[in-house]
Amino acid sequence: MRITGTLTTWHDDRGFGFLAPSQGGPDVFVHITAFPPGSPRPGAGQVLGVEVETAADSRRRARTVYLPAQAQRAAARPARRADPPAPWALPRALAIPAFVAILAGTAWRWGMSPAVPLALLGLSLVTFGAYVFDKSAAVAGRWRTREQTLHLLGLLGGWPGALVAQQRLRHKTRKTAFVVTFWITAVLNVAALVAWHAGLLPALAAGWGR
Repeated sequence: MRITGTLTTWHDDRGFGFLAPSQGGPDVFVHITAFPPGSPRPGAGQVLGVEVETAADSRRRARTVYLPAQAQRAAARPARRADPPAPWALPRALAIPAFVAILAGTAWRWGMSPAVPLALLGLSLVTFGAYVFDKSAAVAGRWRTREQTLHLLGLLGGWPGALVAQQRLRHKTRKTAFVVTFWITAVLNVAALVAWHAGLLPALAAGWGR
């Protein structure tokens, strides 16, 4: 069913908001993924057309958002100035290839059990699944996965899976505090992995035990 309404609230850092239908009735949950590609950033007070569907929990949500004709024309116009590159675009593109190179270098220099890359792969798959669950929960308005849990999985070695999920799902990429913490956990994980194989962590632990 297609309706029109006004976006009464919009949480830009979390990528969702609620639309009040013009004809009345319950508010409609609107997620950023329902907007057409290249749309302007949504904001409270914006009038939208939406294709409504009912989620499994009986809540109404927008399956597709239709922009007003004026907004569509504005979005279709070529930009006068190129948009600045996303601040984390280069690290996201280089992180996993660099990590593979670091793993290979560490294995060549100090040796590495085959169980280590297998464990990292498994943790990445688990972390990717956690992001998928959190994204689906956000869209459906269900209980979310705690950010601390996502960061812990990344710190344990699942951060490559988290990075892939962020890019594929367009999830957890706008909240600066979360992104900064994510990169800190990734750096700490890589540093600890290299330090362990180089013998620095066991030596440090032995020194503390004296």
